[in-house]
Amino acid sequence: MGGSTVNHRIAVLPGDGIGPEETAAAVRALSAALPSCVFTEAAVGGAAIAAHGTPLPDETLTIARESAAVLFGAVGGNGYEHLTPDKRPEAAILRLRKAFGLYANVRPSFAYPGLESRSPLRAELVRGMDLVIVRELTGGLYFGPKSLEPEDGVLTARDGLVYRDFEIERIARFAFDLARTRRKHVTSVDKSNVLISSQLWRRIVTEVAHDFPDVTLTHMLVDNAAMQLVRDPRAFDVVVTENMFGDILSDEAAMITGTIGTAPSASLGAAPSIRAFGLYEPISGTAPDIAGRGIANPSAAILSAALLARFSLGEPDAADRIERAVAGALAEGPRTPDLDGDAGVSTQAFTDAVLARLTPIAVA
Repeated sequence: MGGSTVNHRIAVLPGDGIGPEETAAAVRALSAALPSCVFTEAAVGGAAIAAHGTPLPDETLTIARESAAVLFGAVGGNGYEHLTPDKRPEAAILRLRKAFGLYANVRPSFAYPGLESRSPLRAELVRGMDLVIVRELTGGLYFGPKSLEPEDGVLTARDGLVYRDFEIERIARFAFDLARTRRKHVTSVDKSNVLISSQLWRRIVTEVAHDFPDVTLTHMLVDNAAMQLVRDPRAFDVVVTENMFGDILSDEAAMITGTIGTAPSASLGAAPSIRAFGLYEPISGTAPDIAGRGIANPSAAILSAALLARFSLGEPDAADRIERAVAGALAEGPRTPDLDGDAGVSTQAFTDAVLARLTPIAVA
């Protein structure tokens, strides 16, 4: 679809901390690669609480609904502990996921040339690492029944791990669909030797695999998966797993690359082969210690914009070009201080280096 003259409307929700700096860089990159993008900014998180008294104003939600996708910065910070969880900045992203039925979180982990020495593993183990963790977002321990009450004189806490068959089936289909665009290997991670929910998970993933005979399926227990990620991260292609396991393993994979500064993410509500609405954000958080200093690493936000172009805009050529531009800037340097220390350059200077490697897609 490269070369389309159709305007792509994107909602930009900068949020808090370094979010505004990161999203500004991502907007610059996406505009350079796809001049047809039209951006509308709206308040979210702590910034929205300060301006509107709520982390997700109705106006922001309306702007998101009228857009092809959301480019999200970061939310959170100190000073909100007195608020109930549903009123805190972080509630905004949960409400957005629910409002748009976003059930799949996509977390690529890629070892960029020139950064291998930053990994806690030996460079030869990391070089060539290119995997994606697909995390189910709507079920599991985080959303199951909870209780905290006395039982027989003992204060007892319970969190319920609940999965329904359709939740497992749709995330499995998502992962297999994604694998068809990559190296055609899905690793399904569970704890089926202990958990009934994981036994259902394994059964349904196995059934779904029959519809994708061109994709290889491997089942792996989560404790083994955590070890194998460290032993040989290059062996993985697409990893699909439930909510909490995915939360943990995706952060492990990000750190194996050597930095969370290059870790993008996408939250989607339809198979990756379907052009659909999504929410795209870097995983680096608000980083209040460097907010406003102009030194945040914008790589993850720019790479999130590339995912946006790929999945929600149907512009794979633009996505490829953004990703190559970031890879080139990271390989050749100079980079931001989180990667280059005192020799690091500003957010704007690094973004300039990325843009120097981009030219607009020609309009047919």
